[in-house]
Amino acid sequence: MRPRIVLTDEDLSSAELLPRRKIGTWIAAAFVIVLAAQVAYSIVTNPGFRWPVVGAYVFAPQVLAGLLTTVLLTAGSMTIALLAGTVLALSSASSNRVLAAVADFYIWIFRALPLLVQIIFWYNLAALYPSLKLGLPFLGTLAEFDTNSLITTVSAAVIALSMNESAYMAEIVRSGLNSVDVGQREAARALGMSSTASFFRIILPQAMRVIIPPTGNETISMLKYTSLVSVIALPELLYSTQLISSQNFEIIPMLLVASLWYLALTTVLMSIQSRIERHFSKSARRR
Repeated sequence: MRPRIVLTDEDLSSAELLPRRKIGTWIAAAFVIVLAAQVAYSIVTNPGFRWPVVGAYVFAPQVLAGLLTTVLLTAGSMTIALLAGTVLALSSASSNRVLAAVADFYIWIFRALPLLVQIIFWYNLAALYPSLKLGLPFLGTLAEFDTNSLITTVSAAVIALSMNESAYMAEIVRSGLNSVDVGQREAARALGMSSTASFFRIILPQAMRVIIPPTGNETISMLKYTSLVSVIALPELLYSTQLISSQNFEIIPMLLVASLWYLALTTVLMSIQSRIERHFSKSARRR
């Protein structure tokens, strides 16, 4: 009969812990590496990808012009959506029932309708309103504008993208503001701070830690949503490559050109998002 071994606390504290061997994990990793190598080899060697054609058009002037349009659409629409979303979030949380009801209705309607439907609707607004009029009761019409000249392809795209995104940004901002403890607001009032000062100096900096990650994701999504405006023939990145492919009949290479630029822009946005998140997480890391 083998003697029973009794370990003391000193023996246990000085014992060396060896990691458990995970054979299944190593087998899975080897399988993934082999599969990834096969996929990469197929992409590089498959003549159907036409990589020389991709290299010839990746910096073509027409592609770069479409790329600039995509960047401007993303930046402009997200800026408008962020401002409008903040106003909607504050209105939805307001004690004024009229403001809250209008904000909730706006959020509901634009979250319910597909973005593609909104783009087509705004582009064809002239079918409903041939002219847009501004006026006041008892004063008549003060100004009148032709809808076709006012709602161009660019303006229709910006309106649709920004209004659709503002509904989502309103929910993001609202959740960020609600994440701040009520005691922070009460402490700011106890110190004699005004509502505006407490919002910008106490509430908003803490809420940004919750707002930034989903906002970064929405910005990346907005970059990809801009491809939908090709339905109204706005020459953004995807539509520009499609125009070239209709001339040279190189469909796959031109899709690869657009995909490479989307990957590059998404990588830049992800890097910017990571830096902003680290900036607003400094206080949490110190704690």
